[in-house]
Amino acid sequence: MSEPESTESEIERDTGSRAKNFIWRQAPYIIVLVLALTGVAYTNISHEPLAGYWEFLAVAIGVVCVVTQWEYFPDNSARFQLIWTQALHWAAVLVAMNIMVLSRVQSMFPAPAIGLVLLTILALGTFLAGVRFLSPQICFLGVAMGVGVPAIAWLTQSFLFILLIGALLIGLAMTFWPSRGGKRAANAASP
Repeated sequence: MSEPESTESEIERDTGSRAKNFIWRQAPYIIVLVLALTGVAYTNISHEPLAGYWEFLAVAIGVVCVVTQWEYFPDNSARFQLIWTQALHWAAVLVAMNIMVLSRVQSMFPAPAIGLVLLTILALGTFLAGVRFLSPQICFLGVAMGVGVPAIAWLTQSFLFILLIGALLIGLAMTFWPSRGGKRAANAASP
């Protein structure tokens, strides 16, 4: 085998492994986006609050925040702080959600409104976590969920479906857009 042929195959393998690695790194964001859009669509169809689903999604997003940001925190004390601050952040989101489903509070709102409030709290928590980490992917998840609130409240089901597909496509495009991960790592490492 000649040297140019071997170099070409090495380049192809390297490019393929980088693409797989990139897709693997973006998978948590894609999964959470699909789960959020599924919850928005189901809430629109069923007109039920889905409190347990949004609580599960809050915990899942908290885990995604820790997992995706882990490499940007080099030492054990910084990683412990990451876990601790994210646990407090998402516990506060869960407490706010559970306040809304208390029987006295819930009796003041119709069932679809409770679902919208829970989604709004989750969207805000997600967006703020993204701002904390300077992560456009996490911020987009919060924005996509936030956009789902008025979509559920005011739009017809067919238009909502088109809007959700558009949000999914934008999210996928943002996911596969080259990021500035190195710059974020440098910012996270500096005191």
